[in-house]
Amino acid sequence: MRRLFLPAAGRRSATALAVAGLFAGAVLTAAPAHADGPVFTLGGPAEVGLRPYPATGKPQPTTVDVTVNNPSEDVENGDFDGEYTVTFDLSALAGVADVKFGDTGSSNCKITGTTGVCTDYGVWAGLSSVAELKVSAAKGSKLGSTGDIKVSGTAEGATFTPFTTKVTVGGPDLVMKPLNLKADVKPGQAQRAPITFANAGTSAAGDVLLTLMYSHGIEIPERFSNCEYSQGAGEDFEHAYSTAICALEGPFEPGAVYELEKPFTVQAAGHAFIEDFIYRVNEDSPKERAAQRAGAAFTPGTGGVLGVKKQAAPARSADLDPWNNQQEQGIRAKNTADFAAYGVSVEKAAVGETVKAGIGFRNQGPAWIGYLRSGESIGVVDVKIPEGAKVTAKPKSCNGVTASGGERDKQLGAPRYICEVGSVVLEDADFALPFELTIEKVVADATGTVTVRNWHEPEPALQFDPNMANNTAKLVLNGKDSGTTTGGTSGGSTTGGSTGGSTGGDSPQSTGGTAAGSATTGGGTAEGGLASTGSTALLTASAAAVALAAGGVLFVAVRRRRATTGA
Repeated sequence: MRRLFLPAAGRRSATALAVAGLFAGAVLTAAPAHADGPVFTLGGPAEVGLRPYPATGKPQPTTVDVTVNNPSEDVENGDFDGEYTVTFDLSALAGVADVKFGDTGSSNCKITGTTGVCTDYGVWAGLSSVAELKVSAAKGSKLGSTGDIKVSGTAEGATFTPFTTKVTVGGPDLVMKPLNLKADVKPGQAQRAPITFANAGTSAAGDVLLTLMYSHGIEIPERFSNCEYSQGAGEDFEHAYSTAICALEGPFEPGAVYELEKPFTVQAAGHAFIEDFIYRVNEDSPKERAAQRAGAAFTPGTGGVLGVKKQAAPARSADLDPWNNQQEQGIRAKNTADFAAYGVSVEKAAVGETVKAGIGFRNQGPAWIGYLRSGESIGVVDVKIPEGAKVTAKPKSCNGVTASGGERDKQLGAPRYICEVGSVVLEDADFALPFELTIEKVVADATGTVTVRNWHEPEPALQFDPNMANNTAKLVLNGKDSGTTTGGTSGGSTTGGSTGGSTGGDSPQSTGGTAAGSATTGGGTAEGGLASTGSTALLTASAAAVALAAGGVLFVAVRRRRATTGA
């Protein structure tokens, strides 16, 4: 069994698995009431379209990942340890489709006749894969022929909610064409995006939804009346994308290519740097609309209607290949960001006194920095503690190390701290790191440093920062001249207070950083650094598996949580 998705309590620490759904029709059936013991929900796509059996060669299979959801929020102790059995009733597929188990996550599975059986031990908290099915059209099957796969489960001391997926031979296949926009641009530069898609399937598609997702440094000015828009705040990965969803009237005939009557404008903002532009098309349905919205608040456009050519009305069926519904364009603006460290100077701190030191850095722009693909940390803040002081409270994003940077078991009282920045820093972010220091010995003009730098200490320069001169500031205790600036863009003197950040000690980081190392206004963990630009592959295999019970869309780790402005 492969764990695919953690319950809410563990999602922030599992950003590598934080992906949205693969098939828009994925479902999780409601659990029965009054069940004894835990209730686990089997899931997968609500419907599956198959490529017709070819005149020559082998049929092309479609992968169906069957999942089980353990609703426990307790990641550490919420697992079910008993044996369980999942049964696949394939009898309705006779003459319609052939089924076999795939190589991934199906080692304990076997098909006998028209029944498949998987046995295993343990159902982890959250979403896990039960088995991978390879489904292909049967020889002699006709277009439009259909049948159901019924999945049920049993275990002593637990209940499984069954589910059914509908399998149909043939159907539409919406294919998004790549735009091939310029990958290297200047801030403020605009490009026209004449989005084009085709139906490469065997039957017509009905109305469709065109969805655009674009990162914080991209602006799209058009506000068509048949589109709705959600503005991302951008302060962390979950909010780094804005979304436009446009309802386009069909039908869209098989073999035809369609282009928008009016192209969108993709403009690099003044704070643009490494950006992402994602565009996809799906058949319209209430489930699909809900999946694309992902709980965020949307505002309808007030401009003209965005249209395409119309054809005769068809019946709707499953997309034959959801993998080609989406394209992604990387854009890099020629821009820079100036990270300026700030420290603090504390006057007349006595032995036994605890002082609060708000240190950190500010992004003086003009660019924001967001590593939205790799999720890599942008850098670290390296804090060296002044002589005579002991750290008694620290941000959770900061790890205590030895003076030389080696590992250290005790986190309080360390001579040095390495604080992870995270993968998103906005153009006006203040990355505050509140420390508390207890004076053990009065040392006149005791000085430490605050440095924002690259992860690799021997090469500290941040590639996007042209002004490394202000990347280090001073942290001074009992300074001789407490009124002088200690570095960066702030400093000055304070007694028992902070400069540039609020206090917080060892509490959860509402002001300093999350457990993943990101400040409220500048941090975040996500899909990050743009290793290369241009069109990219759509999804990883692991991302696809998660989707089957999420009921979402094919965006890779770019779905944001509910917007603060709406439900």
